[in-house]
Amino acid sequence: MTTLNDTKTWLDEQLPALLEKHDVPAAAWAVLHDGAVVDGAAGVLSKATDVAATPDSVFQIGSITKLWTSTLVMQLVDEGAVDLDEPLRTYLPEFRIADESAAAIITTRHLLNHTAGFEGDIFTDTGTGDDCLEKYVALLADVPQLFEPGEQFSYNNAGYCVLGRLVEVLRDKPYDVALREHVIAPLGLTHTATGPYEAILFRAAVGHIQTGPDSGYVPAPIWAMARSNAPAGSMLAMRPRDLIAFARMHMEDGAAPDGTQVLAPGTPAAMQAHAVEVPYTGIMGSSWGLGFERFDVAEGDIIGHDGSTIGQNGFLRLVPEAGLAVALLVNGGDVISLYHEIVGRIVEELSDTALPELPTPPAEPERIDAGRYVGTYSADVMDLIVSQDDDGRVWIDTVLKGMFADMEDQPRQELVFFRDDALIPVQGEHGMHMPHWFLGDDGHGNAQYLHIGRAIRRA
Repeated sequence: MTTLNDTKTWLDEQLPALLEKHDVPAAAWAVLHDGAVVDGAAGVLSKATDVAATPDSVFQIGSITKLWTSTLVMQLVDEGAVDLDEPLRTYLPEFRIADESAAAIITTRHLLNHTAGFEGDIFTDTGTGDDCLEKYVALLADVPQLFEPGEQFSYNNAGYCVLGRLVEVLRDKPYDVALREHVIAPLGLTHTATGPYEAILFRAAVGHIQTGPDSGYVPAPIWAMARSNAPAGSMLAMRPRDLIAFARMHMEDGAAPDGTQVLAPGTPAAMQAHAVEVPYTGIMGSSWGLGFERFDVAEGDIIGHDGSTIGQNGFLRLVPEAGLAVALLVNGGDVISLYHEIVGRIVEELSDTALPELPTPPAEPERIDAGRYVGTYSADVMDLIVSQDDDGRVWIDTVLKGMFADMEDQPRQELVFFRDDALIPVQGEHGMHMPHWFLGDDGHGNAQYLHIGRAIRRA
């Protein structure tokens, strides 16, 4: 039987070689099992400075922040200040999107479980002031509605920024102040930064990116995205041990180490429970709760969340029945392969379940008529153009736009038949082949949406 100390010994010995294998500059990790915690780190926080990573180094956690935002919202629900199924405008009357009928009925629950249905990848920078979220939400007035609220899952960063604004209005304080006062302080966290001015007080990781398809990883030119997206995951940074302390609270029915109820008893279970199905992608959960990703596997369910910012990635996995939580934070490289090699092993050795297998393209894919899929699918940050050539091969071209317009376009990829209405890229990206689902009907027999974790509507 593998013990927690065995896990630490293995990681301390093998992590440097694993970082080299997967071209990852640095990684820090922490594991909770049966009440005990171990942690560690290896590599360099920036290739420009060669500062060594330590267990107390802070990395951005990206969209894992959404669990912290949902925790703030559910505290308001616990207090009776928010009803999940009341229209959001009951509490945030200024909320507007392009579809007035949808704006009038979208609820807090829709936002928490990513079923609100409006365009979600909106990264408008509204400055660094305490009014940045207020300004951001005001600029959503022209954002289109993709489908009826509650109809399906579509990952929505903008929706979590709206939730952050909801917290600000009902707490009468900026989002990051509410986060510190209502979550960070009650948990006694000591290495958690809500922005760069706090992160600089610690050994802070810098993200690393590729400047071309075959280039190596170099330090990113900026540390963080816009503060206006903080509730969705653009700012929050911490050491893995602090992230594990947050996870532990959710595994111990909302209780902090000193007995303080950060969430009311029963609320964490409600957040973790199945709420909506998600088209299979292999890396995202197969269903979602109120904030939590769920990995519904036969051996026993796993919950958690992932995050990515500019060259930094985070992975959090919880197996509550085994008393197990694993946090892995990295700053560039083939992060998916590293995640599967490390977190997959830990989950298998310290619980009775296992991570879902990553999808791979078939060796001899079935030839199909892709006529139903061909077309342009458009979002605020990119267009995806699907075509089929005279030889029957299917291709997808990505054209970046909006805030990403100056970045190098992604290389053309070949898609092959995967299953049902899903195609899969032949070439993997950072260890991942993500199935592309073609869903719905535009009234002419064509797919209405290309779904890759978020629904992208046919132009």
